[in-house]
Amino acid sequence: QVQLVESGGGLVQAGGSLRLSCAASGRTFSRYGMGWFRQAPEKEREFVAAISWSGGNTYYADSVKGRFTISRDNAVNTMYLQMNSLKPEDTAVYYCASKRGRTVLAAARLDEYDYWGQGTQVTVSS
Repeated sequence: QVQLVESGGGLVQAGGSLRLSCAASGRTFSRYGMGWFRQAPEKEREFVAAISWSGGNTYYADSVKGRFTISRDNAVNTMYLQMNSLKPEDTAVYYCASKRGRTVLAAARLDEYDYWGQGTQVTVSS
């Protein structure tokens, strides 16, 4: 059974930083692309960032480009999201997801992912 467990969320002031982690099990982690999504209250879940199976390719939403960095360590089956220069509009529940394929192709599409974590809350105060 595939499990994705996010951690690292919390409350931070605007301009601050957080690092999210996503620990994966139950699947050969290194064979699949991975992604981060977020969902704010009363809004649809939206794409944040994705990374290919090897970590060699990444893809970001325009809203986080230059502020967030996605990475992975296949040796420990974990993906990360380093979030810097946080803004109040970054407040949301952040979800990690395992992609159906190896690449970042179509990475912004929710239906490209077949396993999801339960999410971790990130709150940015102004």
